[in-house]
Amino acid sequence: MLKIGNIILDVPFFQASLSGYSDYAMRAIARDFGAPLTFAGVMLAKSVLHPRLFRNPLFKPGEDEHPVGAQLLGEDPETMAKAANLLRKTGYDLIDLNFACPTPKVVRRKRGGFLLNDPDKVIAIYNAVREAVDCPVTMKLRMSFDNQSYDNFWDICSRAVAGKVDALIVHPRTVCQRFTGSANWAFLTEVKKQFPGTIIIGSGDLFSAETIKNNIKNTGVDGAAIARGAIGNPWIFSQLRDGKDFVPPTLTQQGQVISKHFDLFSKLYGDKKAARYFRKFSVAYCKHHPQRKKAQEALFSAKTTEEFLAIVKQWYGL
Repeated sequence: MLKIGNIILDVPFFQASLSGYSDYAMRAIARDFGAPLTFAGVMLAKSVLHPRLFRNPLFKPGEDEHPVGAQLLGEDPETMAKAANLLRKTGYDLIDLNFACPTPKVVRRKRGGFLLNDPDKVIAIYNAVREAVDCPVTMKLRMSFDNQSYDNFWDICSRAVAGKVDALIVHPRTVCQRFTGSANWAFLTEVKKQFPGTIIIGSGDLFSAETIKNNIKNTGVDGAAIARGAIGNPWIFSQLRDGKDFVPPTLTQQGQVISKHFDLFSKLYGDKKAARYFRKFSVAYCKHHPQRKKAQEALFSAKTTEEFLAIVKQWYGL
């Protein structure tokens, strides 16, 4: 079980926000396989204030998906508070504040992970959002901006905990590392020791159910936020629920899920765009195919919905 404010999950894991990926279609598939909470793609606060944002299926919540969370990115406390309030009114059940994103264009604009350099700004944003919404507010952090000092991380955590943050989601890499090297999950052991009364959720390098189970057990954290490991791999959620040894999905099972995901995807983006836009998911799904490269090339060749579905049937034995 995992309790985040007034949201109670029956298992200690969920699907994290994935920029460019976690639209309604991906979230629906994740829920089918047992994810008790999903997040929409990362949203820039100033963009949220423009109504057109919610015409994009990456960001609009469905009536059938609760609880669903929104992750917010920005540098101005007032704008972040207004955006959080609008997201809440739009139907999101939880607001996650992103102080972890290592993308260069985000860091250059002094957002995301850059704000680990400015604890006062981070806490000002948190306090403004906390006052603006009536739902759980969480905070995603990396363990430092670079490898020079962790003082800002501990300062932010201490002040956020004092401000009754509902959970801290920690990716144990530095911002400058981006996604290179390995996530230092041992660091999370110390985070949980320092803040035993706060929900601590780990993130980073969670690509198998076995790894997730071991990391939660070995560090004592309360749960895991599964991000890149869920792309093209919704089976990770059902395996975690089952608690059994991993059994790879059969070709037929893979094909059925790909077809369903693509059907949802095409309804969101339209038949003309779906085959091309879905390629980023095809890459991930094809990792499970015994002829990975050939299957990927075949799916990439599709120009229409009909072609794509015909290729899936051919390569996955449907």
